[in-house]
Amino acid sequence: MERAYAPYSKFPVGAAALTEDGRIISGCNVENASYGLTLCAECALVGQLHMSGGGRLAAFYCVDSTGKVLMPCGRCRQLLYEFRAPGMQLMTTQGIKSMDQVLPDAFGPEIWRNLDDTSKRTV
Repeated sequence: MERAYAPYSKFPVGAAALTEDGRIISGCNVENASYGLTLCAECALVGQLHMSGGGRLAAFYCVDSTGKVLMPCGRCRQLLYEFRAPGMQLMTTQGIKSMDQVLPDAFGPEIWRNLDDTSKRTV
């Protein structure tokens, strides 16, 4: 949390996750004056996942500077979905939930594997 860069919102956010292979990875928000280029803590966490060898997320937790649990936004839920392990659990504002509970009817990379070659072509 102390490494979060939040000079504009004054709202530092930290995220931590347990990987399938037992590593603990973390991320924090990194703001930008344009706001649109701000990186959420979840984005930084997924970057750390890949920088430290890849893998899948088994459990996830996100908090503010006081330790209050935060719920990932829709964009970040989609990002977490793509890198989840089967059965991934998230701490939410309403307790522990599965990825399917926090992002029902999600889509991921499997959608591209299931398309035939003709449907991938552009006009």
